[in-house]
Amino acid sequence: MAKNVAEQLVDTLEKAGVKRIYAVTGDSLNEVNEAVRKSGKIKWIHVRHEETGAFAAAAEAQLNGELACCAGSSGPGHVHLINGLYDAQRSGAPVLAIASTLPTHEFGTEYFQETNTIKLFEDCSYYNQVATTPEQFPRMLQGAIQAALSFRGVGVIGLPGDLTSKTATSDESSQQPFPTKQRVCPSAEEIDALADLLNKAEKVTIFCGIGAKDAHKELVELSRRLNAPVAYSFKSKMEIQYDNPNEVGMTGLLGMPSGYYSMHEAEVLLLLGTDFPYEAFMPQNNTIVQVDIKANRLGRRAKIKMGLCGDVKDTLQELLPLVRQKTNDSFLREQLAHYDKVKRNLRSAAEVKGKDEKIQPEYVISMIDELASKDAVFTVDTGMTCVWGARYLQATGKRKMLGSFNHGSMANAMPQAIGAALAYPGRQAVALCGDGGLSMMLGDLATIVQYKLPVKLIVFNNRSLGMVKLEMEVAGLPDWQTTMLNPDFARVALSMGMAGYNVSNPDDVLPTLTKAFASDGPVLVNIMTDPNALAMPPKIEFTQMLGFAQTMYKLLMEGRSKEVMDTIDTNLKHWKEVF
Repeated sequence: MAKNVAEQLVDTLEKAGVKRIYAVTGDSLNEVNEAVRKSGKIKWIHVRHEETGAFAAAAEAQLNGELACCAGSSGPGHVHLINGLYDAQRSGAPVLAIASTLPTHEFGTEYFQETNTIKLFEDCSYYNQVATTPEQFPRMLQGAIQAALSFRGVGVIGLPGDLTSKTATSDESSQQPFPTKQRVCPSAEEIDALADLLNKAEKVTIFCGIGAKDAHKELVELSRRLNAPVAYSFKSKMEIQYDNPNEVGMTGLLGMPSGYYSMHEAEVLLLLGTDFPYEAFMPQNNTIVQVDIKANRLGRRAKIKMGLCGDVKDTLQELLPLVRQKTNDSFLREQLAHYDKVKRNLRSAAEVKGKDEKIQPEYVISMIDELASKDAVFTVDTGMTCVWGARYLQATGKRKMLGSFNHGSMANAMPQAIGAALAYPGRQAVALCGDGGLSMMLGDLATIVQYKLPVKLIVFNNRSLGMVKLEMEVAGLPDWQTTMLNPDFARVALSMGMAGYNVSNPDDVLPTLTKAFASDGPVLVNIMTDPNALAMPPKIEFTQMLGFAQTMYKLLMEGRSKEVMDTIDTNLKHWKEVF
């Protein structure tokens, strides 16, 4: 029997190594759903919201580097994919999105649920076309898959519902993907110039992004020869920090003073595989060199003196034979001493457990770091949970961490944990959720239960949009409309069919987390953390201090003196860092 287009789609996905399609079935997707059922080789993961499916697919693609797939049905269904696809595109995750749509003969008639998929997905994809005939479809599908894999991003194939049932045709194009791995290296002249600059400099700091993740061995050797401290972005922490004797932590909004000052006090700053976005944390008065595989990124975030286009691993392999061992290590020792002080302060903060209903989040995350397995996959919601994860979760060489690091979306942690649990079934998947983020996508707790995914969801329940509250306070604005009226998350989890625990007393944190991590199934632990806990950036601007003081004054004038006193009491541990 001749195959229809939906069956041709599933056959091609199988050849491309796709294991799952994350989707909500319906109308224009029904033939695809049936083709998946008949095939039996690809699993249909029935998420409750298509945004969850897109985030889960992106997480899977980031973890294993292979093509992942999500789908949305006509109109509203594929519109729901958009946020997760933006995150996939900006995270370099190869994802194929199937945007099924209305019958072809209704195009342009403002038909029920009609959208223009070309306009809709244009800004978050490398390939974005709609097939309207069986002859077009295999060629367009091949183009979407190849673009997603080659450019590490999103390929979108628009698929009208009536096309899926039509008889498939053969095509002159290939119907299998061709993953490629190029060796990209700067010219010999550029490598020589970089080596000469590094050999002459007395104080060198290396700052790494996720583009350096495959060059750990070469990076450690380069830092050893240069006696150079190594700082890194949050996104690259798990790949760069471990077994790295010269690491000095992060910088940026979530970072710490040691990473910040090592970059600013260097004579030469070498940026490897990073597109660090925060210019306020980038030094202005030293020599900056940037190495990145994407040439369009060179110089757009910092005033660089030298920009080299190349893969970090390939580049360092060519550079290392030309770099001489430095004998003076005073700069490195000074920066490592700063880092030791920072780590002592972090440990000191984590020793404070807090009070009933006001448990210190630093203590909670330190316990999670201690209890989680050495190969755990962490997902972190955007906001305050990112801060605690950045500062307290330690790399082992096997751990992974996912977040919405570039797109900065709320509600990413739980959906990404779904993808992580399916991609790595033998490993812990730990979602560090904000109460605001979890509230957005609460329905997909049912997806976790339905597919028996042993995800551990730790809710940092501070009854507020914590990062937004802090942003308002440092801007001199009293927080307004940031408080959350939350459900009992543990009871919600229980009603969904998973274990759920509420923790209000600090002494219950460790035993409850221990029980949760020992469980074979999904668990939600709702921890009532202190809503007044602040996260200090590595460098405090005077305007931020002034804004915060103004906020406290306004709160006093509004009769909210208890909030002011609670904030001061909660954050006494931080004042010594500021002054």
